[in-house]
Amino acid sequence: MFGPAVTKWFDFLAQRINLHSKVTTTAARVLADQTLMASANLFVFLSTMAILEGDNTQKKLEKAFWPGMKATWTLWPAVQAVNFTLVPLQYRVLVANVVNLGWNCFLSYLNNRS
Repeated sequence: MFGPAVTKWFDFLAQRINLHSKVTTTAARVLADQTLMASANLFVFLSTMAILEGDNTQKKLEKAFWPGMKATWTLWPAVQAVNFTLVPLQYRVLVANVVNLGWNCFLSYLNNRS
């Protein structure tokens, strides 16, 4: 589910967010990524895990969503800034997936803690 959605998302960002300089373009792409896609991904992850585990989805989100977003904002803006600046479009999903190997371990920890 992640790969196709992020592929379309990265294509959308590359086509639609192009400002006057590389710095402002990268900043705008990171901002869009961290406000829209990151929050949606975390919401889907926590909700899906709660459903699969038979937990209360609302309680899971109340306990884990904001701690997860704070953690997201400590790692992913830097990763995506490098990704959007230095990595060709066709390899950006690969870079995100490599980082996701460790990130998914953290999300599993966060999910089990809440």
